[in-house]
Amino acid sequence: MEKGFRIIDLPENERPRERLLRYGAENLSNVELLAIILRTGSNKENILNLCGKLIDQCGGLNGILNSSSEQLMKIKGIGNAKASQLLALAELSKRFKSFKSGENFKITKPSDAAFLVMEDMRCLKQEFLKVIMLNTKNFVIKVKDVFIGSLNSSIAHPREIYCEAIKNSSSSIIICHNHPSGDPLPSNEDISITNRLKECSKLIGIELLDHIIIGDGVYISLKEKGIL
Repeated sequence: MEKGFRIIDLPENERPRERLLRYGAENLSNVELLAIILRTGSNKENILNLCGKLIDQCGGLNGILNSSSEQLMKIKGIGNAKASQLLALAELSKRFKSFKSGENFKITKPSDAAFLVMEDMRCLKQEFLKVIMLNTKNFVIKVKDVFIGSLNSSIAHPREIYCEAIKNSSSSIIICHNHPSGDPLPSNEDISITNRLKECSKLIGIELLDHIIIGDGVYISLKEKGIL
């Protein structure tokens, strides 16, 4: 069986790796960058054509980075090995933009909290509520999923949220939840829950610093809006 077309089979001035070393990664297209990672094409098309098809069929890089192995392997030319490479790339990308990188993360403003959870939450199809727990110097102790599903006052009970904060000796917390519609505009229910949690924070002694609502690449801070 004929081997897949490789980057080395291309004319030297068209090889993405050589172009990267000569001109810098920032000057390569998305197709070329993916070609460097995946390296070989299929038996019927070279790697550049395969990567172009991959981007088109997934709806861009975001689509690739949020695809499952099953979805990726439905694309002709993507098998176990290439799907695994893409999944590893996606996970590294998410970890680079989140607390999962293993580094200490300090929150000093709402955008820091939004940055911390954005990549995990922006494309979720259900509502999730996360609690970011902080120490006295506003370093993140832990990020915990507390609820999954439509957010309402009967489900989002303060005891579940503050139980996690107490167990982790938190000085303060930030709650974050997503709107699957992509629009982070707060609902009346969002505001009601925030006010309820704020009152509880005064009694428990763990400050509620903010409620961040995540949309698709955008967020709203109820603190910045003057609601909290």
